[in-house]
Amino acid sequence: MAVGSVTAGGDHREQGVFAGTPPTAPASRILGKAVYPDGAVRISSSISRGDDGISIAFVSGYSVLGDALYFAQYSTGEDGVIDGGIKRIGGGWGTFVALDEATYYDGTLRYNTYGLRNDGTLFRWTVDKSGVWRNKVSAPGFAAVKSMTLISSTKTYDTFLANTRGGALYTIHIPAGAPMKPIVKQVRSSTWQGFETLIAQQCGQYGSVLLGIDRDTHAAYMYVVGHATGATTVIQSLGKAPATFTDPVYFHFTDGNATFKPPFGE
Repeated sequence: MAVGSVTAGGDHREQGVFAGTPPTAPASRILGKAVYPDGAVRISSSISRGDDGISIAFVSGYSVLGDALYFAQYSTGEDGVIDGGIKRIGGGWGTFVALDEATYYDGTLRYNTYGLRNDGTLFRWTVDKSGVWRNKVSAPGFAAVKSMTLISSTKTYDTFLANTRGGALYTIHIPAGAPMKPIVKQVRSSTWQGFETLIAQQCGQYGSVLLGIDRDTHAAYMYVVGHATGATTVIQSLGKAPATFTDPVYFHFTDGNATFKPPFGE
């Protein structure tokens, strides 16, 4: 699993965590130096990370700095010095607590972004070829959500796995059409409240590998999650990752190469 984070100094860090019993984790490294101002990033979407197959990485994705949405885009070599930077997209993001995106290509690209506001309203936008966010729709009822991560993106729907402050674990299945009518299913009823960040990545053909990060203890725990089917979903605990997670913001580095395949965990 490709775990990303924003350091207190505004760098992008990359940390690999590999599924096993127990999980393994090599030393992390700084991918991009001084991408953002120190301490400015509040939340981050998943970030695309591609490469040239040799030594150059290509990185892009959205984040919220204070009240504003920004788009980062840069290339970098092994020294971490970046060529590129961040661009301000717009304001009004001070009340948002989560941000993510989903893409699916089947001859036509479907590119959606999602934002969760602190009053529990979940928003979705469609991003056009020029990078303009359009067709905003929303649905209320998600105030209890503590963290959410994408586990499925198909031609007709996106699905997130979310934990709540009360400890439950749910899938949020969102059909691609409008109006936005999410379908929520409980996966587990308790014990998941300790994670401030969930990160999921495709595992096998139908499942996901899941990392839950506890910001209070700076620890992370890995799970294998079968194809999501509500309360009958199989979840196997792999144990604690042998790394320390002390950065202020964590996210998923998605595959930015032509090999990218959308997840299908539900």
